[in-house]
Amino acid sequence: FAEAIRSSCRPGSRISDRMPRFPRFRHALDQLLHTHDTPGRTAGAFALGVFLGFSPLLGLHTILGLGFAFALRLNRIAVLIGVYSNLPWILVPYYVMATIVGAAILGVSVPLDLAGQLREIPGLSELRRLAANLAPLFWSFMLGSTLGSCVLSLIAYRGSLAAIDARRRAHDRTKH
Repeated sequence: FAEAIRSSCRPGSRISDRMPRFPRFRHALDQLLHTHDTPGRTAGAFALGVFLGFSPLLGLHTILGLGFAFALRLNRIAVLIGVYSNLPWILVPYYVMATIVGAAILGVSVPLDLAGQLREIPGLSELRRLAANLAPLFWSFMLGSTLGSCVLSLIAYRGSLAAIDARRRAHDRTKH
């Protein structure tokens, strides 16, 4: 598996090139994964995944990522790696900071006891109270996490493009 991922970074390389017996399967796999893109398109696919992974659309990241990857004929693996770059231990701090930034931009005050309210184990009445307290922060959450996902996707594009180009140059040096 690792060799297939490494070799997919080579120009014109396809994962299915190592499956000589099943031409239909090879073709279907190439179509599904779409791993033979240019460095710019692969970096763009990863950046799109990062954008979606850090966007405010919680719970829709994977569906949106795959939908865009198929619609735009992008590298599905790169999109999904980007989508899943928002790891569980990053999720809460990222969205809290994004909401605080959004609140600062919009001039919305964040309740001082918000962290305490979030720690309570809510029953139905507590959930209603929590929802009422969080409602003013909805647009702060949307704005902050959208801005954050834009910044992170730009960083992801530049970083992944540089890494892909460096990998291909290194591969070309060892090949010649």
